[in-house]
Amino acid sequence: MDSVVEISNLKKYYHSGLRGVLVNALDGISFSVKRGEVFGLLGPNGAGKSTAIKIILGLLRQNSGQCLVFGEKISSRTKSKIGYLPEAPNFYKFLTALELVVFYARMSGMGAKEAEVAAKNSLEVVGLKDALNRNLSTFSKGMLQRAGLAQAIVHNPELVILDEPNSGLDPIGMNDMANMVLRLKGEGKTVLICSHMLREVERLCDSVAILYKGSVAACGNLRELLSDTESVSFKAKNPSLEFLESVDKSAEKFGVKLETETSPESLADFFNRIILERSGR
Repeated sequence: MDSVVEISNLKKYYHSGLRGVLVNALDGISFSVKRGEVFGLLGPNGAGKSTAIKIILGLLRQNSGQCLVFGEKISSRTKSKIGYLPEAPNFYKFLTALELVVFYARMSGMGAKEAEVAAKNSLEVVGLKDALNRNLSTFSKGMLQRAGLAQAIVHNPELVILDEPNSGLDPIGMNDMANMVLRLKGEGKTVLICSHMLREVERLCDSVAILYKGSVAACGNLRELLSDTESVSFKAKNPSLEFLESVDKSAEKFGVKLETETSPESLADFFNRIILERSGR
């Protein structure tokens, strides 16, 4: 099985307000997440990213279309193979980091001793080894993100879903989070990242889907998407003032040698262009 997540023509709508106005959260989206890759789910606020994630997790049901995880419909068996870090984890602050992660390990079906060992290992991986017995009420936002990641991976899931994993992290923490994502990939895990941090997405992801108003605006292998839209810059060696004033004229006329350098469009530029095109601006 090549795809861990397979979404086909997925639709989800809500009735909003007193008049029950129909709101299309997802309007027939399709994309797949391949086994072992890091996949970025992108889009502006309100694009449908959270709705799609909730359907993958089995927290919402679609109105039509299909969502397969590990080749089958959402079930308790598929859910047990998923680890999830929400955008704003809301944990009981009276718990210690170890108690929190042990709790989630037990929820995944581990026995008491197995859960404690797994929790300690998980907390060490995310850099909280020295804070095992500290109450979460004393944690910074970045430390809570790390604790959240620890609970997401404690049961050794095959698919890890990270919703804005860099929220509240400083540059060092962001770099650590990126390294942890790469570590998960190196272990053969599949990682789905929902993020507005496009530079990190470009650094980490193999493929992306960009959503806009419930539809897929662009989707595919990241390198292929960006290399399809190359920008071209020119360098002039020893240009004269006359050349600079007449740049629109033929370079050969002034005996200036031009060097052409091509580079892929950045993900941030690609994202902004796609969204602007879709919005008609």
